[in-house]
Order: sequence, then structure tokens, then C-alpha cells
Amino acid sequence: MTNRTLHTPRVRRSFGVAIGLLLGLPAVGFPSLAHGADDDLEDLLDDVEPKEDTVRDEREALQDEPKLETSEEERRKRIIKTLQEKEFVHKGRYELAPGVGYVTNDPFINRYLGALGLTYHVTEVFGVEFRGTFSPDFGKGDWKPITEQIIEENAVTPDISKIQWFGDANFQYSPIYGKVAVSGKNIVMFDIFGAFGAGVVGTRDDLEALQKENDPEALATQKQLHPTLNYGGGIRVILSKSFAFRFETRGMSYVEVIESSTLEMKNNVMLLGSASIFFPGVE
Repeated sequence: MTNRTLHTPRVRRSFGVAIGLLLGLPAVGFPSLAHGADDDLEDLLDDVEPKEDTVRDEREALQDEPKLETSEEERRKRIIKTLQEKEFVHKGRYELAPGVGYVTNDPFINRYLGALGLTYHVTEVFGVEFRGTFSPDFGKGDWKPITEQIIEENAVTPDISKIQWFGDANFQYSPIYGKVAVSGKNIVMFDIFGAFGAGVVGTRDDLEALQKENDPEALATQKQLHPTLNYGGGIRVILSKSFAFRFETRGMSYVEVIESSTLEMKNNVMLLGSASIFFPGVE
């Protein structure tokens, strides 16, 4: 009998299975080798393609960066305040205002004024003001050049009544508060106010100018007291939390009796400048 190689399909199948088992042994018996190969492949890929940073990674990197130290002045420059606290306070404070002034609309005489006012500010915008004013009498020194010409050259006797003093009580309203930059650096605060009230004024007729120094009717009404109506407004230029300059225009209206027989309406317009001192102080 002659030997021959068997090439049946069954033999070929068995042979293929055996080869497959031999090739699979490293993966089954040595799993670490298979995983190691995978890791080496991933490392190679990582070296070729750099990993992109995520948003989270970038945020963490920014947080880990050292913060640069800045000075206090630089930090203030970076801060933008849209709503700022009012630096100057009226409410619950007194305002003492000594000042000087001038009557602007008397055509015949000069009247200089010395005033002292005290205001209590009930709220930031409302206040109650009490004021006393004195006007010195300089005789002919108060006359304007036109007055001397009328009396001495034209023999005309103008009606001259001099304010001696007056006192008033006023309701004050300060609705506008603001700031303005001066020279691009300094900030100056201000507020605008109005005043309305009543008072009393003492007047004295200049009988020498009237040329009636011995006239009984003129002497009877030489000195008078008149109730007044007061009105006006002005501005405060605020220099600190307790000090300001105050500039204002005031009007005063009253009815005067001339030579015991004639009534005349008087309207005096005054310009005043004062230094305002606020107390008690605030922090």
C-alpha cells in the first residue's frame, strides 16, 4: 500500500484552527502585551497631533497665572462709577452766611449792605432762612454824581429814601446740585437755590436832598417801617464739606409813604456775596 498525503477538507479546517490558536495565544496569555502595544500607538499619535485646549483648561490656566500688583491710584483710574454718593450734605445742618452787598437799581444814591444769615436745612432741598441786613448812612457821601447835579445845578428835589436796615424770614429751595471740572483736573461742586419770604425794612428819607428839613409833614414820615415781600435766588460754590461761597440776587418790595400824603411802591434789587459755614461737621 502506498502512503499519500491527505488533503481532505476536514484536514484543512483543522489545520487552520490550529494556526489561529497559536496566533491568539499572545493576546490571551499575555494581555499586558496587547495593551502595551495600544498605549505605544496612542503615544505616537499624541506626539504627531497636539491636543487642543478646552475652554475649561484655558480658564484654569488664567486663574493660575500670578496677578500683577497695581497701585491704589491705578485701581481708582480703572473704576468707573455710574452712580456716586453725594459728597456735600445739607440735611440737618445749619448754614451761617456773613456777607456784603449792594443795591443795584437806585438811580440817586449808593446803598452798601452788610448781612448775616442763618439757614436750617430741613432736608437736602428745603430750608428755612433768617437774615438781618444793615446799611450805613454816609450822608452826602451816598449821593451819586447825577444827584448832586440835579439838586445843586437844576434845583430839582428827587425823592430819596435810604434803607437803614431790614430783617426777613425766607423759605429756601435748592433743587439743582452738580459738579464742574476746572482746568480738566479739579472738580468743583455747586448747587442752585431760590428763596421766597417776608420781612420788615426800616427807611429814612433824605430831607437835605428833598430840601424839606423843616417841613412838619416831611419830618413826620422821615423814618418808617414797612412790611416787605422778598424773593430771589443764587448759587453756592462748594469748596469743602463745611465751607462754600454764595452769590445771589434778592428783590425786596414794599410801599412807602412820602410826605405823609403819597404812597409809592419801592422795588429794590440787591446783589449779595457771602461766605457760607456749615455746621455741625460731617465725616
